[in-house]
Amino acid sequence: MQAGNLTQEQIESLPIDIHSSKLLDWLISRRHCDQQWQKAALIIREKINNAIQDMPAVEEITSLLTGTYINYFHCVRIVHLLKETEAGTKNIFGSYSSQRMKDWQEIVKLYEKDSIYLAESADMLVRNIKYEIPSLKQQIRKCQQTQTECARKEVEYGKTAVEIKEQFNVSCKQLGIKGEKIKRELVTLIDELPLHYKQVTCNARNLDELQHLYREFSKYTRSEKECVATAMLQYLCEHGNTTTYEWRTGKKPTSIDEPKLNVELEDDEVMQPSSEIDFDSGTVNFGDGDNIDFGIDLDIGEENIDFGDTEAANFGGGEQLDFDISIEDCSGTVTIESKQETDAGVATGTDALSLLDNVHTRNMFLDDLFELESFVRQRLVEIKLEPDVISMSLIETAPPSMQKQTETSLGKMLDSIKALVSELTGGKMQHLFLIKSSPRYVDRLAESLRQKCWQADKMVQSQKLMVQKQSEAVEEKKQLEPKLQLIRQRTSELQKQIESEISKKYKNRPVNLMGEINTI
Repeated sequence: MQAGNLTQEQIESLPIDIHSSKLLDWLISRRHCDQQWQKAALIIREKINNAIQDMPAVEEITSLLTGTYINYFHCVRIVHLLKETEAGTKNIFGSYSSQRMKDWQEIVKLYEKDSIYLAESADMLVRNIKYEIPSLKQQIRKCQQTQTECARKEVEYGKTAVEIKEQFNVSCKQLGIKGEKIKRELVTLIDELPLHYKQVTCNARNLDELQHLYREFSKYTRSEKECVATAMLQYLCEHGNTTTYEWRTGKKPTSIDEPKLNVELEDDEVMQPSSEIDFDSGTVNFGDGDNIDFGIDLDIGEENIDFGDTEAANFGGGEQLDFDISIEDCSGTVTIESKQETDAGVATGTDALSLLDNVHTRNMFLDDLFELESFVRQRLVEIKLEPDVISMSLIETAPPSMQKQTETSLGKMLDSIKALVSELTGGKMQHLFLIKSSPRYVDRLAESLRQKCWQADKMVQSQKLMVQKQSEAVEEKKQLEPKLQLIRQRTSELQKQIESEISKKYKNRPVNLMGEINTI
């Protein structure tokens, strides 16, 4: 239907569509409102603030005055309610003597002058659509995100606390301590060294047959009458783990003045595992427990040790456990040369140390073991090869001990050597050597273990904090949702009221506010 064919009645019944974001501009451009309406609105707002100080205890009035910004339509409704509460102050001329009623009637008249109420309502509607409602929605979304994030972090912190505490327990178990008074327990571990040395010496004596075989082989292949190979191993087997003094001089010392380990134990705290760590919160895989990373670096090199205050030792290989502790040689090198004795027969310094305590002689012992290991490996290779004429002739003239060796017997000898080397160069033994040689190492090792406990406790506290933040986010969301619902409701009511007021100005033509207002 073309516009020119419409009747006047049809034209007057056409709806007026206004975009909600342009509502105030639309009202001003059509001269329904004055462009300087804010000045008059400020005066009205001041009068409203004074009027609400004296209001009757009516439930509906109370609800109108709470929750959202008071507008013209609220004021009209308040006047209507006051007509009932202030009915006793009405005189025969139809006016009210109540100051309360006079104040609100004046406010309504000021609003209606120059349609200030329409401009303010339009401004309020636009502000709700563009700012208030999106802001509340954003706050609620933020609360939901906080809840999700806190729940995720709560699980992560709990799992991390369990992992760290479990690592601490595994570390203590591998070191052979309870993990309560760490320094004291670490120093006590030194008492185990004599037992380990006794076992090493006992196992070394089981290599007598191999030593004899090696010496016979050396004499036969080199055509020597005597063989001095594996001298340190042979000495340990014959004399045991004597002092370095006795090995060096051939005489037992009259007294032994062994350096003492001076470790400050006054600051040794009692480490109590946090009772709030839930060890059943998940399954943690720490492998088979044979290779635990303690965070201490024991790759120390081949420096010698002065058993005063040093930080370096060479164990000839073996298992490495990393405790993130840097080891520095602060004392230079140790010499095992003959020296003039100040006190005859008194073993002091490195001379007072046993052969397995002394890093120099211990390395000599390990060198002998590696030498035997290399010999056995080479013999195994030779046995597996097909014999030729030359090798057969050599074997026929070899000593009986060489001829009767088989692949099986040599394999058992190799296993014995590897077990002995592993026993002396294992991770725990390396720690025991360093604990005995350096108070600073004890401090750092204890500190690294304490850190694990502190980190676990920190994770527990962080987990508690996440629970608290999650609870706060839930509570905040509960408070915001009713506010959002109320402002949505009041905005929808305001939309209908504005549409109705504009419709009155155009002979009740339908008015529709379009745009964002319909997506709140």
